[in-house]
Amino acid sequence: MDLAADLPPIIETPDGSRTAFSARFGEAYGSQHGAQTQARHVFVEGTGTHGHPTPRVLEIGFGLGVNFRATLADTAARGVGLEYMAYEFDPAPVGWLHEVSKGDIGADHPAWQSVLARWPNPPLDLEAGSVCLTVHFADVLTAALPQGWATAVYLDGFSPTRNPEVWTPEFVARLAATLAPGGVLATYSAAGHVRRSLEAAGLTVQRRPGAPGKRECLRAVR
Repeated sequence: MDLAADLPPIIETPDGSRTAFSARFGEAYGSQHGAQTQARHVFVEGTGTHGHPTPRVLEIGFGLGVNFRATLADTAARGVGLEYMAYEFDPAPVGWLHEVSKGDIGADHPAWQSVLARWPNPPLDLEAGSVCLTVHFADVLTAALPQGWATAVYLDGFSPTRNPEVWTPEFVARLAATLAPGGVLATYSAAGHVRRSLEAAGLTVQRRPGAPGKRECLRAVR
């Protein structure tokens, strides 16, 4: 099988990682200034997952799996377990996941290889060593979300101008309720209305320096 067939333009980013362009949303899945750098800086480090002994991550928008692989590589290197739950309404073709992950961090991990072998056939619920991954192929806007469960929430939908539904005050309040006490929500967006929605949900919002190409990003603590 030619995994490169029918691929959208694959974007090589300056840190050597890749992303791809979504024709549906009219923008790239990850940062064109460094997809893996953004995953590490904004999400893994921004939520404190890189130092957590038992991380439980909830991701909004599994996309091409870049954030999952960044988290997977970190927990594997530290020898700690990982529970990871994601919601993906419009799963990308498996060829895109193969192409973007090829040679990148986390790509050789058994959990990622299991994702590639099973994607996108529901239910995607797998265990590989100390890693537990569940991907719900569902509309997160109407799905039941875990309450008080997540040590980290990765809010990584397409931008508010392209995918406004996952950035509304109502949905952000639902995300805040998924956080365990002390849990952290991180997002690459620093838009004023996103910050105000996080504050209205009762979270303590902090600005951080952004990944390359962004001046700031946000973290919000319960």
